[in-house]
Amino acid sequence: MTEVTVAQASEPFPADRAGCEALDQRDPLRDFRFRFDLPSGVIYLDGNSLGAMPAAVPAALERGARNGWAERLIRSWNELDWHNLPVRAGERLAPLMGAAPGEVLVADTTSINLYKLLFAALQMRPDRKTIVSERNNFPTDLHILQGALKTSFAGHRLVLAEDDDDGVRTLIGADTAVVCLSHVNYRSGRLRDMKAVTKAAHEAGALVIWDLCHSLGAVPVDLGVAEVDFAVGCTYKYLNGGPGSPAWLYVAARHLQQATNPLTGWQGHAAPFAFDINYAPAATIEKFRVGTPPVLSYLPLLESLQIFAEAEMTQLRAKSLQLTDFFIHRVESELAEFGFEVLTPRDHDERGSQVALGHEQAWPITQALIEAGVIGDFRAPDILRFGFTPLYVGYTDVWDATAALTTIMRSGQWREPRFSVKKLVT
Repeated sequence: MTEVTVAQASEPFPADRAGCEALDQRDPLRDFRFRFDLPSGVIYLDGNSLGAMPAAVPAALERGARNGWAERLIRSWNELDWHNLPVRAGERLAPLMGAAPGEVLVADTTSINLYKLLFAALQMRPDRKTIVSERNNFPTDLHILQGALKTSFAGHRLVLAEDDDDGVRTLIGADTAVVCLSHVNYRSGRLRDMKAVTKAAHEAGALVIWDLCHSLGAVPVDLGVAEVDFAVGCTYKYLNGGPGSPAWLYVAARHLQQATNPLTGWQGHAAPFAFDINYAPAATIEKFRVGTPPVLSYLPLLESLQIFAEAEMTQLRAKSLQLTDFFIHRVESELAEFGFEVLTPRDHDERGSQVALGHEQAWPITQALIEAGVIGDFRAPDILRFGFTPLYVGYTDVWDATAALTTIMRSGQWREPRFSVKKLVT
């Protein structure tokens, strides 16, 4: 394992741009930046919403379209092993989350996978009627929970904790069937203690489902060590799988036999090509398949996972924390007069790979920054959100991004009316 040698906690922050350039030159991850196709003149701090495109993706899509679809046509399902893409991608993804072979499947969307696993978990705890989640969970997670209770589990109830882990533990009791939480809060970037919360749930006899959308690929995860029951996540954020790339689900091997998939589509059948009209679930993780996989959507993800196979997660995490530390330092030292509130925890053990700033004019400021070539994003009602993907974001990016924000605030440029116009996608 290569030792991390840049920007250790004991070193002072760079005092100028030249110092940032020197750090970038010493960065053991610096060459990974060239594995991504990033537009010139853009500082991309939104990889926590949509990751940058690996440079190898266009060629992979070209091969899939021409050598597969165009040339081999339907023969590609066998000759290129298209049918097994959900399993193959799951095997490639599993090491990033501390999962064992056969525990991860790449398929469908996060919302659909959450519904599958929620149903499975509730069926495994039939005498318990309470689901514990969090008030600031990503909305789709709460929507799925609410919908499941309304349509299939009418006798159950949903209770919501605040952002602190102690508040979650307080709500877990003898009637708790499932605890369903996000590992990293999508708004604040707060990182939960997965192992401690999972232990508390298990001590009460409950099962846990973790949403890793905003952590996997940037934060070390070990589902096996934490004894997690179930997990879900997308692949288009830090995992750089591309817009709408297939999501994934994790089922601990100890639960595979008992867990049931409520969406009994033909791909989850024990023998899908026998075309038996009577459903019999697969005995493996494939029981959580539903329909035909969107083949071309898997190809970019496989290219990104090749990059992750060559990167060292301890280095990614060390760099992530230093980048976010540096960004917070720059905001507080250069922008103190403009009323920004750092919403992201300072404690490394409680921080994901993003920094959230509160400001009452967050929307127009974000739009002015984007025009200046610094792409972050906005979360209602008043949050500027910046994601730091260690594979392609550097220290000079942090310097230039905060310099641009300082210029925008001092000039008042964000006040121009065009920056206040709302857009459909925020």
